Amino acid sequence: MADDVTVTRTLVIPASELRERFSRSSGPGGQGVNTADSRVELSFDLARSPSVPEWLRTRMLERLASRLIDGVLTITASEHRAQLQNRAAARDRLGALLRSAAAPPPPMRRPTKPSRGAKERRIAEKKRRGDTKRGRSGGGWD
Repeated sequence: MADDVTVTRTLVIPASELRERFSRSSGPGGQGVNTADSRVELSFDLARSPSVPEWLRTRMLERLASRLIDGVLTITASEHRAQLQNRAAARDRLGALLRSAAAPPPPMRRPTKPSRGAKERRIAEKKRRGDTKRGRSGGGWD
């Protein structure tokens, strides 16, 4: 249960559906980077996962379409020196990404019209502004 990814209260991705690959991180770090396989690639097959309900899968596939390769979502983590910390960071990132993709769409905006009073105030302000500008024109300081 510790390696499972909790997306929502009802949706938990079991660790058996996740694939991890380890490789060497890039960037500075000297011998530690050159020898330790601390970079983590966490892959989750969203398109064929039995733990995601069908109605939710279509929403998630649609929202994550730009990040998927053949229905597989891959997260990489290499910001920590230790492999265990990178594994935890990748799982946290995967959970957050799936949580945002699974969120229900925002409610539709009900279109409204300005009230009659608001229209009258707007027109009155436009007239007042026009009078101000009209008062500026005219004879100068002769």
